Parts: sequence; structure tokens; C-alpha cells
Amino acid sequence: MAVAHSAKKPGTPFAPTPRAKGGRVRQIGFVGDDAALVAALRRGDPGAPAALYDRHAAHLRRVLARVLGVDDELPDILHETFAQALASIDKLDDAARLEGWLVRIAVFTARGVIRKRGRRRWLRFMAPEEVPDPGRAPADPRARLALARVRRALDQLKADERIAFTLRYFEQMEVLEVAAAMDVSLSTVKRRLRSAEKRFGEIARRDPHLAEWLEQSPRWSAS
Repeated sequence: MAVAHSAKKPGTPFAPTPRAKGGRVRQIGFVGDDAALVAALRRGDPGAPAALYDRHAAHLRRVLARVLGVDDELPDILHETFAQALASIDKLDDAARLEGWLVRIAVFTARGVIRKRGRRRWLRFMAPEEVPDPGRAPADPRARLALARVRRALDQLKADERIAFTLRYFEQMEVLEVAAAMDVSLSTVKRRLRSAEKRFGEIARRDPHLAEWLEQSPRWSAS
């Protein structure tokens, strides 16, 4: 169930916080920490869903952009993530770990999208702090070419390996965090990372446009 961000209106679960005249935010939404927010969601408090979105949307959008790439469907996928979270909020064991639980839902939502799209995949190879707007391309022609080549290489990874790889190296998660986000054991995520690194390196080294970059990178030149 994908819901377009632009179609949201006040009163729907993820509507933006209402603003008073002059641009000031009207304080009618939820106030409290994540544990209190989870309790409010379970009670059905009307301001809680929008507060959940306002508080965690930016981080989850970034995670999805790392795994899927930045494209016009990201808002729909982000809202699908929140829809699934609202539908299963009673399954969250520890309310204090809300953010990690949301990341796990986002990762599984992205995994489903990757498998559905098959080889129609888009991935931006950006610095960890940089998530461009949908459709935005680097101005440097060489950077645009490199992005296209990296996308082509990552298209050839299995879905689970690609997710582990992008969370580890693009989102800069620790290995334990990647394992938690994918809801797998540490040994499993390490195995997926080893396989993804090997496969990506093999593919990239056959590409003259990426081979030079690999040799200049401390991470990959040592591999």
C-alpha cells in the first residue's frame, strides 16, 4: 500500500504538522520521548502518527535512499514503511528501540522493492552525509559516469548482499547495526558482506572507469 507524500492532507496519518498564521507551528501534536510516542500510538492518540513521521522520516528516507537509490518512488516507499509500522506497532517489544525497529521495517520494505523491480535498480554512490533530491545528478560528467557504472555493478549483487553492502559502506553503519537492521545474525551479515565485497570488487575491476577509483581508494586497493 503506497501512499504518495504529495497527496497527504491534514487529518491523514502522515499529514504535516499544522501551522498558524505567520508560519508558527501550532502545538497540537504529540510531545514526549519515543517510549511515550509508542504508548500514544497504541492508545490511538490522533497526533501520534504525524509525530512519528515528523520525528523519524528524514532518517528512514536516508536509509531507503542508500539501499534503493534516489528516485521518484521514494516518497511512496517511505510512506509504505510508516504504514507497515503503524499496522504492527503492537509487535514492538522495546519501545525505547523504536528507531532501530523502524529501520528494520524500512530495510525489509526496500528488500521487497528490489526483488519486485528485478534489474530496474537505481543507486546513488554518494558520501554518507549527502542524499540528493530525486532526479538530481552530479554536475561533473565524470561523476555521472561513475554513478552509472557503480549502479551497473550493484545491479549484479543479490538483494540481501546489496542491502548489507549499502548499509555498511554508504550509510556507514557498524556491522552489528547492519545485522540488527536486517534482522539476521552477526555471522550471517559478515558472510553477506564478504560475498558482496568480493563480487563488487570483481565487477568494478573489469570496468576501466571504476578500476582507477578502486586503486585510489584505501578501502579497495587493500582488498
